[in-house]
Amino acid sequence: MADWNQKIIEEFRANGGKVGGPFEGGKLLLLTHIGAKSGQKRVSPLAYTTDGDRLVIIASKQGADTNPDWYHNLRAHPRTTVEVGTEEFPVTAKIVEDRAERDRLFAAMSAEMPGFADYQEKTTRVIPVIVLER
Repeated sequence: MADWNQKIIEEFRANGGKVGGPFEGGKLLLLTHIGAKSGQKRVSPLAYTTDGDRLVIIASKQGADTNPDWYHNLRAHPRTTVEVGTEEFPVTAKIVEDRAERDRLFAAMSAEMPGFADYQEKTTRVIPVIVLER
């Protein structure tokens, strides 16, 4: 998975935020996060939507029964940076705790990218929604 992600990151940076393959034509950002235990800097390519000025990401892990590592890292270190297109800027990550707000944002993302609804059906956990605010 790390090699696959690295190829996407390199393609993203080489092409001003555009990538091909399964992400072609979709919204993709690069999330920098600091390891909760290791303290190491990491970068993850993630699909996103917007809600006003906020970026919205979903900790789906393709419907696995556990949250992705980057989710735990953001909980430990919510101030971070993202790359969108050719722009890099600081953000603060906030886990959406209000269930109605989470459901609204999740539905909006699923409407744009139906795979996220499929991921929720694969697991019994409520997949977290995170907003990234400048």
